[in-house]
Amino acid sequence: MNRSKIFFAIAFILIFSGFIRHDSDFYFEINKSIDIFGRVYKEVALNYVDPIDPEEFMLAGISGMLESLDPYTNFIDDSHQKDIDIITKGKYGGIGATVGLRNENVTIVDLIEGYSAQRQGLRIGDIIIKVDDTPVTKENYESLSNLLKGEPGTSVKITIRREGVNEDLTFNLIREEIEIKNLSFYGFIPENSNNVYLKLSGFSRAAGDEVKKALLELKSQRKIESIILDLRGNPGGLLDAAIDVCEKFLPKGQLIVTVKGRDSSNVKKYFSQEEPIASSPRLAVLIDEGSASASEIVAGAVQDHDRAVIVGTNSFGKGLVQTVIPLSFNTSLKITTARYYTPSGRCIQKINYSDKNKVLQKSSTQEQTEFQTDNRRKVLSAGGITPDSIVNNKSKSILIQRLLADGMFFKFATYLYNNNSSMNLNEISDNYLLKEFKNYVEKQSFQFVSPTEKLIEQLKQLAKDENLGEKFIEQLENAKHQIAENNSKEIDKFKDEIISLIKEELAARTIGRIGRILESLKHDNQFETALSILNNPKIYNKFLSANVH
Repeated sequence: MNRSKIFFAIAFILIFSGFIRHDSDFYFEINKSIDIFGRVYKEVALNYVDPIDPEEFMLAGISGMLESLDPYTNFIDDSHQKDIDIITKGKYGGIGATVGLRNENVTIVDLIEGYSAQRQGLRIGDIIIKVDDTPVTKENYESLSNLLKGEPGTSVKITIRREGVNEDLTFNLIREEIEIKNLSFYGFIPENSNNVYLKLSGFSRAAGDEVKKALLELKSQRKIESIILDLRGNPGGLLDAAIDVCEKFLPKGQLIVTVKGRDSSNVKKYFSQEEPIASSPRLAVLIDEGSASASEIVAGAVQDHDRAVIVGTNSFGKGLVQTVIPLSFNTSLKITTARYYTPSGRCIQKINYSDKNKVLQKSSTQEQTEFQTDNRRKVLSAGGITPDSIVNNKSKSILIQRLLADGMFFKFATYLYNNNSSMNLNEISDNYLLKEFKNYVEKQSFQFVSPTEKLIEQLKQLAKDENLGEKFIEQLENAKHQIAENNSKEIDKFKDEIISLIKEELAARTIGRIGRILESLKHDNQFETALSILNNPKIYNKFLSANVH
């Protein structure tokens, strides 16, 4: 054997043995850690001074481990397996009501039309105080889902408190198979236009089929010239569903998303596999900070291929992919197994969970980098999807933001509807609504202190501490009174916005979920901006050309 062959043979053995040593060290560390963890668990469970619940102690250990990773890696016990089924199948056994906390009360915040909760007379704003024989409070709110959901055909007794009714009301509801609609609304908006509005609220298995059926139905009515796809507040769902939705708009053969796991050799590229049903209509996509995961896959794909103008505010920034791994005893592990990349190659993950984390090795994927779309427009990684047209829908009034945070519009609409349930929304004057709202807010003892007033109070205290004199403190007090007077005029100053928010809540009670959507679009800056861009082909094309940044 010549010297070069000997050299390569030795090099091969050293490299190969290095890999073996590395792998064996890694697996040795895993086995050592399992042994230590098991010993600690056993010793504490058997010898701690007070009796320990073995299952809860084990769950606490698992929770502690997973908290060192990212918030999307979770252990799912048998009581939460139904939630996984809802995401994957888009169905569950329930009553058709959405429940949330409103001012510390467990309250019905939405009803799905056609199911038992709505058919049998539950209302938005009803406060749930008991399910069967179990009292319901904010303390056991997290377990409420398990009480309400169950096998279709079984019954559940719900006791509620309703504003305007002196006695508690009890409803015996039959659970049904609830099919979650991903597409909350579709139709021509404005009504007589050729613009289609699609409100996509989720990405369960049927999302793509729902979009396809809606477009076919609308196509049969008249020509579709433009489409607004609303992904605002859509938290995402299945990767396959996001790909399926993209295929309705992108040409066959185009790259939609790339998924890369820990193993650099395991890279999956997903391309559009079908001819799009809506390849020619102009397209705008609405996003906001609530648009995450699958929503960002869709928005990123159509943006990178210059297929749509993105309108709104920056998306959430979740570029991680999870896999559900079944475990023993009807439990599962939802674990982050990969990152996804848009067609231009960017990872839009905003938060770097490896930063200042001893468990995770440093990742460089969250460094903001420039990429280019097909038309060579600049787009950025590591911060969610940045819209092509940034439009903020948030109220400019701090008072309105506070009224929203305190649920005053929700509570007022509940009060007004329960005391005037036969009302016709179109017959109520704006002046009447504003007057009744002012009275209601006053009766609720709502107090608004602006950030400026808080700052003045702090200055007054500092002035007293530093003995700056009564005259200076008096000037601050006068300024505070002036600001308070301006605050009292805020409702009149922003009355149009206040009335629209009240009508939106009332529409949800009188017409349902569709009514809320239609009413909200009447005063929606992001929707109006998207519509104006789509109605002007010249501006639309300019947004998608290389000279716009």
